[in-house]
Amino acid sequence: MTLRIGTRGSALAVAQTQLVADALAAALGGTDVEIVRVTTHGDTSRASLSSLGGTGVFATALRDALREGRCDVVVHSFKDLPTAASPGLIVGAVPPREDPRDVVVTRDGTPLADLPAGARIGTGSPRRIAQVRAARPDLDLVDIRGNVDSRLARLHADGDERLDAVILSAAGLNRLGRTDVPTEPMPLETWPSAPAQGALAVEVRDNAAGTPLAAALARIADPRSAATAAAERGVLAGLQAGCSAPVGATATVQDGALHLTAAVYSLDGTRRISASHTIPHLEDEALPEAAAEAARIVTAQLLGDGAADLAPVGARGDA
Repeated sequence: MTLRIGTRGSALAVAQTQLVADALAAALGGTDVEIVRVTTHGDTSRASLSSLGGTGVFATALRDALREGRCDVVVHSFKDLPTAASPGLIVGAVPPREDPRDVVVTRDGTPLADLPAGARIGTGSPRRIAQVRAARPDLDLVDIRGNVDSRLARLHADGDERLDAVILSAAGLNRLGRTDVPTEPMPLETWPSAPAQGALAVEVRDNAAGTPLAAALARIADPRSAATAAAERGVLAGLQAGCSAPVGATATVQDGALHLTAAVYSLDGTRRISASHTIPHLEDEALPEAAAEAARIVTAQLLGDGAADLAPVGARGDA
């Protein structure tokens, strides 16, 4: 038997899929694994992500390939998945999560606070735009697309293509082995990242229960990573906001407690509404229910404080 694993074709997508492929091959006792590259609408269009129709721009083609039997599992960046369930499919595993933080990357490691007024900062994420505007309204934000390497290349480009900084995910750089670039990690306490950033979702058909594949998925799954991702995504679902609305969320599981904090921003960065909740004394088997409860409570607090007015639907440009 050969296990076929679907992925987007970008270097980052293939790198993170290879991690899952290696783990599943080991869990299945050396089963052969084939990586199937699938082209998505988000990969082929050069339009701004905010104009491409919102959630699912990177997920739909992968899910179609899974339903049609062209692959047996697909690997997503969890932050790219719509929060609504997809008929016939389930998330079979969330492997251990990578660093969820954003990082500011510059040519020489200059922190965001020390960049000169008018410095050009590249990002396509409404959340990151709002956070930069809140911290440094004197900077010039540039909407960018492309993979990690193409974004980094713009730090050394000429003319109008040249940027002074780009904002990326620490997870993406780590998975690509790009630890050579000078970064400033942004603290989650003041700069919450996209819900489920750094987490992977391994999706399968819902008839996989009871199969060797399901058993292998259980072996590579990490319940704490699944719970933190679920809590963060639960806020997004509760707000009924697009997966890239200017919403940041951070959940942690430490010392038997699940803690969730979320923030909603106005697009111009002038307003921020935040809320948090902690559920203590948890065993791992209680984490899914605790994640859902924390998300409900935090969402209610945010909505009660007027967050619905600050979270328009849009498409994410996080990477």
